[in-house]
Amino acid sequence: MENPYQPIKAVVEDIILETSTIKTFVLRPEKELSFQTGQFIELSYPGWGEGPFTPSSDPWVKEKIEVTIMNVGRLTSKLHLLNVGEVVGIRGPYGKGYPLDRFVGKDILIVGGGVGLAPLRSLLFSLFSEMDKYNKVVLRYGARSPKDIVYKDSLPRWGKKEKVDVVVTVDVGEGNWKGNVGLVTTILKDLPLEINNAVAVVCGPPIMMKFSTLKLLDLGFKHKDIYLSMEKNMSCGLGKCGHCRLGKYYVCRDGPVFNYENIKDIHDIWD
Repeated sequence: MENPYQPIKAVVEDIILETSTIKTFVLRPEKELSFQTGQFIELSYPGWGEGPFTPSSDPWVKEKIEVTIMNVGRLTSKLHLLNVGEVVGIRGPYGKGYPLDRFVGKDILIVGGGVGLAPLRSLLFSLFSEMDKYNKVVLRYGARSPKDIVYKDSLPRWGKKEKVDVVVTVDVGEGNWKGNVGLVTTILKDLPLEINNAVAVVCGPPIMMKFSTLKLLDLGFKHKDIYLSMEKNMSCGLGKCGHCRLGKYYVCRDGPVFNYENIKDIHDIWD
C-alpha cells in the first residue's frame, strides 16, 4: 500500500526573486504532477519539516510546478536559502480547488492581497486558457508598497489581454508610483462588471479577506457568489490531524476554497 505521507522528489530548476521577502521556485517533480487550480501541496525539506503551499503555476503544465513563497518562518527561511539543483519533497495535491464550472458565462472578479496573488495567478492561467467560456476577468490587487508587488512584469501584460481589466493599489506610495494609494477595498468601486451575473474570488491575509468580503456584500454580491481561499493551519493534508478545523470542516480536505455561503456563520473564520 502506498504511503500517503511519502513525498516525491522535485528538483529546483529556477528561483525567481519577486520581492525582498518573496521568491517563486520552479520545481521539476520526478514524475508528472497534476493539480486543479486552488488545490495545495505539502512542500518539504529534509530535516526542516514541511508546509502547505498553493501552486502559482499553470495547471495545464504537468512536468513543472511553481510555488511562490514568502519568508515568514523556520521552514520558509530555509527554503529561501535553496539553490538551483537542490531537491525538495512534494506531497499532494490536496483539497478542492476553484469550481470553474460555476464561473462559465459570468464576469469574474478576482481580489488579491500580498502573496495571496500566488494561488490567483494559477487561477488566472486557467481562465486565460479558455477565455471564450467567460464574459470577462476583473483583477483588483493590493500590496503594502510598490516594492512588495509580486509578478510585477506580468500584471501589466495581463491587463492588456482582451476581456481582462487590472487595477493595482498600494497601502503606501513610494518613489515614482503613479497608481492608486489605499487598501484594496478602495479599488472595489465602479467595477466594470454586472454584479448580478458575476462571481468573486478573494485571497490574501485574513484581515484583507474579511473587509474585502464585507465590501463585496455592500456592492450587492450574494453570499453564494463569493469564493474564499481559507489556508488555515493545514498540516497533514489528509483531514486526520485536525489542525485546520473550521467549524464542521477540515480546510485541507473540504477547502481550501470555500463558498462564503457555507462558512459565513462560523464565528472564527478570520482568526
